[in-house]
Amino acid sequence: MTTNETLDDINDCWNHIGVVGDQSCPKLPANVHCRNCDVYAGAAQRNLQRPVDAHYQRDWASHFRQLDAGGEVRDSSVLVFRIGREWLALPTRVFDSVAPQAAAHALPHRSGRGLAGIVNIGGKLYPCMSLAHLLGIDDHDAPAAKGRHTFARLLLMRWEEQSYALPVADLHGIVRYASAAVQAPAATINKGLSRFLSGVITEGDMRIGCLDTALIGFQLARLLR
Repeated sequence: MTTNETLDDINDCWNHIGVVGDQSCPKLPANVHCRNCDVYAGAAQRNLQRPVDAHYQRDWASHFRQLDAGGEVRDSSVLVFRIGREWLALPTRVFDSVAPQAAAHALPHRSGRGLAGIVNIGGKLYPCMSLAHLLGIDDHDAPAAKGRHTFARLLLMRWEEQSYALPVADLHGIVRYASAAVQAPAATINKGLSRFLSGVITEGDMRIGCLDTALIGFQLARLLR
C-alpha cells in the first residue's frame, strides 16, 4: 500500500462477486471460499501495512492504558488456543503467524515422540510438533463447539531462532490480562499437563492454562534432536 492509499482504495471484491456478494467471481469455483484466494490475501496484507496516523496511535495507546473493571492494568497478552478439551495459551511474542491447517509429511525413522513431520507453509518448511502428545492431551476427545465457528489452525511459533508449526483444534485469539491476576493451576488438572503450566487466567467463562514458555520451548527443541 502506498503512503496515500487508504482502505477505500482496496477492492473488496468478496463483498460484491465473492461469497458475500452474488458469487459470480470466476476464481470462486477453484478457491471454494474467498479466504483461499490470493486477491483476498493481498488485500489483507495491504490493509495490515497501511500507514496509521498519530490520532489512531493515541486512541489505541489510551485504550490499552485503561484499567479493567477490577482496577488492574492488563499488562500481558497471550494467544489462546484449544487442544482437545483444554484451552491453553502462550505469550503473543513467541508467535510469527497463524496458518491454515496443512498435512504433515512424515520423516523416515522419526515418527512419534511428538514430531508429526514437516509442513510447507508459504514455501517454507517447518517441523510440525504435537503439543497434544507433549502435554498428554487426547486431541480427539473434545465436545462440538456451540454458537461459534471452529477452525483447526497451525500456529507458527519461534523459540531461540527455531521455528515450529503447532496444530491446534481451535483458535480463540489474543487475550490481554493482568499478570497479578494469574491463579495457580487447579489440583484436578491432569499431572501430564499441570507440570507445563505456569498459571491459569480467566476470560469470560473460560479458564485458560498458561503454558510455561521456556519449558515448552526446551521440550520442543529436545524432540528435534
